[in-house]
Amino acid sequence: MNETGKVTTATLRKKKREGKKIVTLTAYDYFTSRLLNQAGIDLILVGDSLGMVVLGYENTIPVTMDDMLHHTRAVVRGNSRCLVVADLPFLSCHISDEEALRNAGRLIQEAGAHAVKLEGGREAASLVKKMVRAGVPVLGHIGLLPQDILKEGAYLVRGKNEESVIGLLEDARALEEAGAFAVVLECVAARPAGEITKSLKIPTIGIGSGPLCDGQILVIHDLLGLYGSVRPKFAKPYADLQKVMLEAFDGYKREVEEGKFPGPEHSF
Repeated sequence: MNETGKVTTATLRKKKREGKKIVTLTAYDYFTSRLLNQAGIDLILVGDSLGMVVLGYENTIPVTMDDMLHHTRAVVRGNSRCLVVADLPFLSCHISDEEALRNAGRLIQEAGAHAVKLEGGREAASLVKKMVRAGVPVLGHIGLLPQDILKEGAYLVRGKNEESVIGLLEDARALEEAGAFAVVLECVAARPAGEITKSLKIPTIGIGSGPLCDGQILVIHDLLGLYGSVRPKFAKPYADLQKVMLEAFDGYKREVEEGKFPGPEHSF
């Protein structure tokens, strides 16, 4: 953290130099942001994963800029110390560089994000460079790219052969050279993820990419066990809130039906 206690991109670079892990989680609302802030999380990602865990879509493709602006604003209102990064959603930065810069700027100016996240490696490097030059900090994202699901047809682990590993290394280095302050490695085999991490001066943040990355990120709904047994292999639930919530709903329903709630202590 800097002298004000806020986490910045410089904080993350310092953590990498000192061998300290970077702790990252997703958030999509004010209340969760407040709790992550209180817990001392380094980086909050307002991910386009909100399409699935908040809006009920099958994948991230339907998420719009308006969705991202709305949820980023809510997260920013609950935060005072974490670095808040907002995803650039599907097609928000592919039509033209001018539109991409405009959309990135909106997430910073209108929603209050501190940085944006952009999917893609070498093919995205020139755009990343333009964003950084314009004053927009960029978190890169390589490996499995959720916005490519319609093209790829499946979510597959990357880095399982030499050609794939070489490509990932080139992607990571291109993003570093373009000025990205860090890079997410999603579903990259653990050993290549470690090799990429060692080869970069900027931090790597892994999701499904093993323990050798400089930091880790999980979707908060997976961490909290809000989907029961339906979760990715790499996601570890640290609570079973689905069970707790269902028990609370059942208890409320029962007491209302039996006339036990509200009681005298809940009435005026």
